Amino acid sequence: MSKLGLKSSLSAVLAVLLLGQVLVAQASLPDFTELVEQASPAVVNISTRQKMPEGSVASNGQQNMPDLEGLPPMFREFFERSIPQMPRAPGGGRQREAQSLGSGFIISADGYVLTNNHVIADADEIIVRLSDRSELEAKLVGTDPRSDVALLKVEGKGLPTVKLGKSEELKVGEWVLAIGSPFGFDHSVTAGIVSAKGRSLPNESYVPFIQTDVAINPGNSGGPLFNLAGEVVGINSQIFTRSGGFMGLSFAIPMSVAMDVADQLKADGKVSRGWLGVVIQEVNKDLAESFGLDKPAGALVAQVMEEGSAAKGGLQVGDVILALDGKPIIMSADLPHLVGALKPGSKVELDVVRDGSRKSLKLSIGALPEDGEVVAGAAPGIERSSNRLGVKVVELTAEQKKSLDLKGGVVISEVQEGPAAMIGLRPGDVITHLNNQAINSAKTFTEVAQALPKNRSVSMRVLRQGRASFITFKLAD
Repeated sequence: MSKLGLKSSLSAVLAVLLLGQVLVAQASLPDFTELVEQASPAVVNISTRQKMPEGSVASNGQQNMPDLEGLPPMFREFFERSIPQMPRAPGGGRQREAQSLGSGFIISADGYVLTNNHVIADADEIIVRLSDRSELEAKLVGTDPRSDVALLKVEGKGLPTVKLGKSEELKVGEWVLAIGSPFGFDHSVTAGIVSAKGRSLPNESYVPFIQTDVAINPGNSGGPLFNLAGEVVGINSQIFTRSGGFMGLSFAIPMSVAMDVADQLKADGKVSRGWLGVVIQEVNKDLAESFGLDKPAGALVAQVMEEGSAAKGGLQVGDVILALDGKPIIMSADLPHLVGALKPGSKVELDVVRDGSRKSLKLSIGALPEDGEVVAGAAPGIERSSNRLGVKVVELTAEQKKSLDLKGGVVISEVQEGPAAMIGLRPGDVITHLNNQAINSAKTFTEVAQALPKNRSVSMRVLRQGRASFITFKLAD
């Protein structure tokens, strides 16, 4: 065979191989068309109207207009046309109204709709627009700000509904799809994968969020997240962004959480959650060493509320909770997720480490209070000092101990140069435990501080503005 013929044969073989790889890659990608056709009719657009504060209307009755100076005439004209005019009230004045836009989905043929609480918050009127462009006024059945879930009801029969899936069966890396109204573009479809499960977000400790890389933007909130079987596994709720738009980090409320909330709202109009009555914190490497743990894991109890179920069940400050009813607590955020899902009055068993030994505690779960409680601060008493740590401490008076619900402890009156300053202690901080020992007086504090080991992690429990936490440090030679 000639060289030219050999080259031609090799080129043909290479082309076939490349075509095969392309076909394999295409075959491995999911086809969402049938899913979208079946699910879209049950996805709705939600708009709201609410009265705006007086300050949002200018004295002449006109809306406050954005500054359009400096824009080219054609752009300024476009924006002026795009700004909605306020409707006139019967008396001739302007009605002070605002509109928001979000998404939702129908879960029952008789008209129950799920969405986010923040989509309909403070609304005077809620309008649900179906896929056929018809509009229905919705009644608010109930809302749960803690989970950001709201349940609506529209009048109708035989309405299209979504299929409900089991969010706990989702796997990281699994394909998921969202349908919603980003920026008002109805029934927009975006797809991606599950990036992580059980995520905790700031101030959202009772929802184990599903993290995805599905493109979610303003207007997608409240819309459904589907698996490849066409089942809703979550409600798209939040995004992490620095630009105001999608950046690859989207968070959905698991359907197991949302349906539990919806069922309670439908039955009682409110949501009850389990509560232990403790303040917990993460266990890092140094804390694990100071508490005699093999590895960083569990939820460290930094504070036990008086009369709470934890106090009644014998849980103590310094206990590290490793499991609840056999379910491991790897990160401290796992505990609120598990406890919040329990009904008040439920009996549970906790596996804890106390003073280096593992033990089991059985207790009853309490009900999460509606409002948080504030613990009062402390004032100084009799001065003592410990030069080894670099702090001066004072004893608490009987009144201060009562207000803080403490049996002992000392308050820092001055922070000098030394370990205390390096770990961020401040005057006014109350020290209740040092090196796993309760501090009931300034004398005890001084004795324990003088006997601290060197070059080993030591824990200290500190109360600052009513909030307790454990910190660690090491003393050099």
